[in-house]
Amino acid sequence: MSESKTRVLVLDDDARLRDLLNQYLSREGYTVKTVATASEMDRYRTRERYDILILDWMMPGEDGLSICKRLRASNENIPIIMLTAKGDELDRIVGLETGADDYLPKPFNPRELLARIQAILRRRPTPPPPGAPTQNTQIVHFGEFCLNMANRSFSKNNQEITLTSGEFSLLKVLTQNPRTPLSRDKLMEMARGREFGAFDRSIDVQVSRLRKMIEQDPTKPSFIQTVWGFGYVFIPEGKSNPSIDAGTSEDATK
Repeated sequence: MSESKTRVLVLDDDARLRDLLNQYLSREGYTVKTVATASEMDRYRTRERYDILILDWMMPGEDGLSICKRLRASNENIPIIMLTAKGDELDRIVGLETGADDYLPKPFNPRELLARIQAILRRRPTPPPPGAPTQNTQIVHFGEFCLNMANRSFSKNNQEITLTSGEFSLLKVLTQNPRTPLSRDKLMEMARGREFGAFDRSIDVQVSRLRKMIEQDPTKPSFIQTVWGFGYVFIPEGKSNPSIDAGTSEDATK
């Protein structure tokens, strides 16, 4: 099966949960490695490539939130699913703002975790085989930025910017639909799919993170503008649109 070469790294201090996920995901055809501490995770990541990281939030020593921040600060773009007993909306938002691609509260059904893993991996582009023609490569330029759909790269003045899987998917949808207002539900459907329950404010969080990367003044966005009471619109020229009341993503959630 296609997942047989997919390598999953699980970091959780709960031995029973590690064993459960190891057995379940292995039966589904994944190659699974489980570890209990951040130092173990770092050691194995230097030795082997992993396609996705399942990361517990609350652990002794370096917790999951700190690990996620550290990985993103080092321009590591491995997809991350956060696991945690913290269940309120603010905690979910904090996890996404830190750079997690998804968030699953404990306790959870392993089948739901599997669905989320599959959804994230489906959003990652498949690299072309060696020697394949590249004339169909999709490259979008706007302002000082360049988004390459084929190799999932994003740069400013030829300096690479690391995007999470969710950020890339959202930016891809926006740039492929320029000057077209898209509702939050539509953006969620196009960027993340409907395989599982979505977080109501996750799109706003991702937009806020993207604005901090690309906007000269994130509080007065010119590329990703707010359509009040509806959603967002991408303006590749970076100019204000008189028919659109652009504001911050925080305002848009009110």
